[in-house]
Amino acid sequence: MSQTLSPTPTEASVPVLAIYPFDARAVAKRFRHAAIFGALEVLEPGEAMRFVNDHDPLPLLRQMQIHFGDTIVIAYQDKSEAGVIIDFIKQA
Repeated sequence: MSQTLSPTPTEASVPVLAIYPFDARAVAKRFRHAAIFGALEVLEPGEAMRFVNDHDPLPLLRQMQIHFGDTIVIAYQDKSEAGVIIDFIKQA
């Protein structure tokens, strides 16, 4: 199920054309948010970044809501004690 960066569920308005992996665990903590935002900035509509992390990044999601608004949709692919896999999908 997809959800916007707020808690309200929605569906992506464009199909996912390409998915690019981003393993946040491999990025030094002090650079993570900058690297994630940079990667999201260069996505084209219909492209997604598949984000892997060892925890649910709720503060990051709040920052994304402020910065990107409704242009980025999140879709949890997996959420467990081991971490999360989330698709960040760029909208038109």
